[in-house]
Amino acid sequence: MRLTRSLFPFLMNTNLPMTVSSEDQPQFVKNSVLYKEFLAEREEILKHKWIESEKAGADIGFEKALLDWIVRHRSNWRQKRLKEGRGPVQATA
Repeated sequence: MRLTRSLFPFLMNTNLPMTVSSEDQPQFVKNSVLYKEFLAEREEILKHKWIESEKAGADIGFEKALLDWIVRHRSNWRQKRLKEGRGPVQATA
């Protein structure tokens, strides 16, 4: 679990606000592809957490939802985004 926390420190912080006003974000952050991908991925993880918590009848917690989503859904989600042209731009050599 420590490895996951070191790789996803911002994802693990459930105290972060879900939305941030545009005055709080510098322009370069709003335009960052990496930040947009982070927000999209976090939204999917939170949806997964809600669905799985409903199935379990109790809150499963963010860390469990994160790990489960990465194992079960992340690669397909990323492939779908790339096909739709919404994923990160891949560098070409």
